[in-house]
Amino acid sequence: MFDFLEGYDLWAAFWTTVKLTVLSAVGSLIWGTLLAAMRVGPVPLMRGFGTAYVNIVRNIPLTVIILFSSLGLSQTLGFNMGSSNFDDVNFRLSVLGLVLYTSAFVCEALRSGINTVPVGQAEAARAIGLNFTQVLTLIVLPQAFRSVVGPLANVLIALTKNTTVAAAIGVAEAAALMKEMIENEAQLLLISAVFAFGFICLTLPTGLILGWVSKKVAVKR
Repeated sequence: MFDFLEGYDLWAAFWTTVKLTVLSAVGSLIWGTLLAAMRVGPVPLMRGFGTAYVNIVRNIPLTVIILFSSLGLSQTLGFNMGSSNFDDVNFRLSVLGLVLYTSAFVCEALRSGINTVPVGQAEAARAIGLNFTQVLTLIVLPQAFRSVVGPLANVLIALTKNTTVAAAIGVAEAAALMKEMIENEAQLLLISAVFAFGFICLTLPTGLILGWVSKKVAVKR
């Protein structure tokens, strides 16, 4: 029944999807946290940059960002991410595009968590001499992260599914292999079912585990 899978490296394709997800998730969390700090910061220029970035990037299709990373940065500007190998360059550019896009959603999720922290705690911290960075990193962000584990889980699940867009610039992840198999094999329904099951195996445990973590670390108010 599944003889059509012979000759295709299904595990390698999904492993590439996992690597895209993990690297992009780490980068998005870092950049998204910095954007959230800018949006709630005291410097008007940084607040303006953070607001403009989030509003612009969230309204640009991810496919456009990924294609710009490849055609604009690599082929036009010669920005090859420290590698001369075509596959490595496209993989790294895909991670860059996913980070630029997903961080906008991480920022908004985290900013909503920051808004749940009572203002009095920040005021008390400033009253004992802590500066903005100390208040944010020691008082506000730890509580904000605890309150947005659930929303961040949704962002991570969406990121996992969004990695399929990397196939547009030739990254050999799951969606690229599925396209190749559909073109070569007369098993459309079975191929679709196999890849749907693969993505369920990636996203469902993530949602369940982070949902459990969200309940465990939730801030009691």
